[in-house]
Amino acid sequence: MCFLTLREYTKKFPIEVIWQRCARYVQSARNMSQSLAAAVCRTGVALRCSRRAMSTARLLRNGARPRIVCSTTALNKNWQQTSLLTASTGNLDQYVRSYANEKKVFERTKPHCNVGTIGHVDHGKTTLTAAITKVLADKKLAESKKYNEIDNAPEEKARGITINVAHVEYQTESRHYGHTDCPGHADYIKNMITGTAQMDGAILVVAATDGAMPQTREHMLLAKQIGIDHIVVFINKVDAADQEMVDLVEMEIRELLTEMGYDGDKIPVVKGSALCALEDKSPEIGSEAILKLLKEVDSFIPTPVRELDKPFLLPVENVYSIPGRGTVVTGRLERGVVKKGMECEFVGYNKVLKSTVTGVEMFHQILEEAQAGDQLGALVRGVKRDDIKRGMVMCKPGSVKALDQLEAQVYILSKDEGGRTKPFMSFIQLQMFSRTWDCAVQVQIPDKEMVMPGEDTKLVLRLIRPMVLEQGQRFTLRDGNLTLGTGVVTKVMPPLSESQRNELTEGKKAREKKVADKK
Repeated sequence: MCFLTLREYTKKFPIEVIWQRCARYVQSARNMSQSLAAAVCRTGVALRCSRRAMSTARLLRNGARPRIVCSTTALNKNWQQTSLLTASTGNLDQYVRSYANEKKVFERTKPHCNVGTIGHVDHGKTTLTAAITKVLADKKLAESKKYNEIDNAPEEKARGITINVAHVEYQTESRHYGHTDCPGHADYIKNMITGTAQMDGAILVVAATDGAMPQTREHMLLAKQIGIDHIVVFINKVDAADQEMVDLVEMEIRELLTEMGYDGDKIPVVKGSALCALEDKSPEIGSEAILKLLKEVDSFIPTPVRELDKPFLLPVENVYSIPGRGTVVTGRLERGVVKKGMECEFVGYNKVLKSTVTGVEMFHQILEEAQAGDQLGALVRGVKRDDIKRGMVMCKPGSVKALDQLEAQVYILSKDEGGRTKPFMSFIQLQMFSRTWDCAVQVQIPDKEMVMPGEDTKLVLRLIRPMVLEQGQRFTLRDGNLTLGTGVVTKVMPPLSESQRNELTEGKKAREKKVADKK
């Protein structure tokens, strides 16, 4: 649709008609989509097209009062003096300002806690996540997320499984939650470890039709190793199983939890159907079960104590490039606080990049101050997306260093716990997982020739590339698809020499050459 210019309007129509038409355009624009939204300047000019509306709204937000010079003196009257338009448009000022406020400011009125769903593939973790948001959306405590909005990648839709971790936000009466939906498939255990490392507590999802499955056990084990001490169990799909089967699954899960080091008798177990909650069927196992689950999460998972007084540290989970804005890094703030304007460093992968934080958001809401535990996105200046990788850390300049050699106390899993069946010796190559990074490491056994499954031992680990490690930091060792053990850094060792680095990268050939040179 084409509009006449303001001058043409004043020649063709009386001023009262112009005001009435402007008011009608604004009223109709309220019912249109955002792409056809209208905003009205304080001099009374109706503008269609969302770009013009946004720029006008920004002018008004910044206190500007634009005027358009016209031969008709009536148009130069102030907005407040035109009673006809004022009466017709009502809350027009509020309507325009809705465009000016592009993003809400996050108000920290409740304690924040990070939880997530873990469990075997196809047991209903993503369905439960969608059901939680739907049930809480009915109470105005969340924005409802559909299943395909959580698993939104093309590969995830094609295969019908979760591949990457997804984050959603919701609130209960007592807390604000950041929820991580983890993949359950064995092929994506790496992403599961990354997601679980950000949690303060977990919801273990078990299908009543299947009971405990391989990844149920492995996810429990990894959660315990990573340091998640509080788990709430949700037995899903009870609408597809008889009561006797549901009771057997509960007994099995409690025994397994006890075996993994949890107090299986005291851990809350909630039975329900996430699908029934989504489809508004059988409220006793649908929406009511979801609310009961959230009540147990509120009471059983304690509010974590945050380290706000230490230098900030954010393990980078993902990196994005936002056109017109810059580079955005996301992750869970491990300690400290982050504000707009703070200097920062990105450390890892043999890089140290300096930058400045130019904006902080959490779930698309502006954060004036991000605190430890927040799932945030930080807009940074002076670095490109390709310069930063998952696994690097954003930190206060000079507060941490990347290391390539450490001493650790490691527990090697036994066969019954899902570990190796045979011992291993020095120079074995394993994959080390910590925070959001993973790296190949060479293992050396300083005090003995070999380590047996089930042993608690001291190991020296040499990393293929320097990564950020601190004393007391927890990690997991894996060999292919097998979790080998878990450990904690006990001593930071000097950097590898050039000869040690060559021996590490070249492997067996370098060691044989070293022995031959000694002879």
